[in-house]
Amino acid sequence: MFEQFSSGYYLGRLYVEPGTGERASMCQAQHEQVNEQLYADREIRPLDRPLVMKLGTTHIAVEGDADTPADTLSVPESVLDAAGVENPPTLSEVLLAKEARARQLLALGRSA
Repeated sequence: MFEQFSSGYYLGRLYVEPGTGERASMCQAQHEQVNEQLYADREIRPLDRPLVMKLGTTHIAVEGDADTPADTLSVPESVLDAAGVENPPTLSEVLLAKEARARQLLALGRSA
């Protein structure tokens, strides 16, 4: 789903759609799989952390949700507007922060 992109990010493509909740979400099973593969360490269970994605110029914390379809990123309308996503749902390139970058962004409180 995601491939190497840079020292701080992986690159993936997901369908981006407006969500009904206040938080961004993706398919629970895929969230768990990506979290285990990319963020797992011995101190913190993989599911204890959100994934941090960059859509346009906006960083967002993404949680798993059983109601979100596979290969889909569901985001609040305000995030769609800020990220410049037009005519959703649309297949979009999404950057996934690597573990060190994600921790940095979460600590700074820069993700929605």
